[in-house]
Amino acid sequence: MIEILNIRKSFGDKTVLHGIDGVFEQGKTNLIIGTSGTGKSVLLKCMVGLISPDEGQVIYDGRDFTNADRATITSIRREIGMLFQGGALFDSKSVQQNVIFPLDMLTQMPLDEKLDRVNSALQRVGLENANQKMPSELSGGMKKRVGIARAIVNNSKYLYCDEPNSGLDPQTAILIDELINEITIEYNITTIVVTHDMNSVMGIGDNILYLYEGRKLWEGTNKELFNVDVKEFREFLYANKLMQAVKNQNM
Repeated sequence: MIEILNIRKSFGDKTVLHGIDGVFEQGKTNLIIGTSGTGKSVLLKCMVGLISPDEGQVIYDGRDFTNADRATITSIRREIGMLFQGGALFDSKSVQQNVIFPLDMLTQMPLDEKLDRVNSALQRVGLENANQKMPSELSGGMKKRVGIARAIVNNSKYLYCDEPNSGLDPQTAILIDELINEITIEYNITTIVVTHDMNSVMGIGDNILYLYEGRKLWEGTNKELFNVDVKEFREFLYANKLMQAVKNQNM
C-alpha cells in the first residue's frame, strides 16, 4: 500500500499540487486521472522521488519515503517498477538486454539467475521467443509488453504506469490494460496508472483519484463513476467518453 499525505508542489509562483491525499491499495489497479496539465505527472514524480514535494509525505507500507535516509530510499526504489510512455526501450539493445537492465543496475545476482528472471518475465507477458529481437522489429503493443516485463523482472512490489496506452489502437490498449490488471492481482502488487483513457478507467479502475487544477475532486471506483455529482468530473467523463467513441469509430 502507498499513502500520500498533503502533497504540495509549486514551481515559482505556480502551485501545481494543492495538498493531495490518497491511498493506493495493494493487489488493486489504482488510477490517477484528469485533463492534461492538471498535475498527474508531477504527482507521480513526487511519489517515485524524481522531484521532492514542498510539503507532505509519501509512505510505502509504513515507510516514510519523503523524509527517509539514503539506505531506506534506495531500498524502496529497488522495489519500484516503471512502465513509461512509449515503452522507453533502449533502441540499441535487444529485448533481453532491455529487460535485464534493472537487474544489472540494482542486483549482484549471477548471470544465470538474471536470465531465468528475464525469461520468466517475458513468458508472463507473452514474448517468450523475443529475447534477441530489437525494438525496431516490435509493434507498439509488443514494446509495451517488453516495458512491462522490464518493470516486473526485479519482483517489484510497486508498479507505476505512465499513460501505458499512449499510441496504441483501442484493441491493443485493452489487451495491455488486461495484462497490467492480471499481473497486479497475480503478484499482489500495488499498481498506479496515470491515464486519461476512458476504456482504462471503466475497465480496470479498482480505485480512481481524479485531479482537477492540482486538487483532488473525487476518489472512488469505476462502479461509481456515473453517479458522481461533481460538475468538473462529469464533464471530463462525458467528454472523454465521446472522444473515445469517435476514435473507435474511425479505427
